[in-house]
Amino acid sequence: MNVPADLRYTKDHEWIQLLDDGATALVGITDFAQSELGDIVFVELKPAGTALKEHEIFGTVEAVKTVADLFAPVAGEILEVNAGLDSAETVNQDPYGSGWMVKMKLADPASVGTLLDAAAYRELIGG
Repeated sequence: MNVPADLRYTKDHEWIQLLDDGATALVGITDFAQSELGDIVFVELKPAGTALKEHEIFGTVEAVKTVADLFAPVAGEILEVNAGLDSAETVNQDPYGSGWMVKMKLADPASVGTLLDAAAYRELIGG
């Protein structure tokens, strides 16, 4: 199971990557999450400009078997939604790259440090 060391993770299987400015981040679902969901057929995300509290739902992922909520790893505002997810299978093919879901401006960039690191996430998923 792919668990990049440079990301932080939630217990709900979202990942977050701080960008170079330290105040914005990309958010998506983990390789583990997409493999558990199966073939993803649709992604619905809240629009840019939406303010989110930590753990607030920012969208849903629909797979052949189920629908899963997506939870904000930290508080912030959605700056951009990944337009490339019109092809939802991108999440299955490249969850940490072109399958990112939203770009956020973080309310408190330091809050990312409270999330799981790669080793803790691997332990969570039994990997």
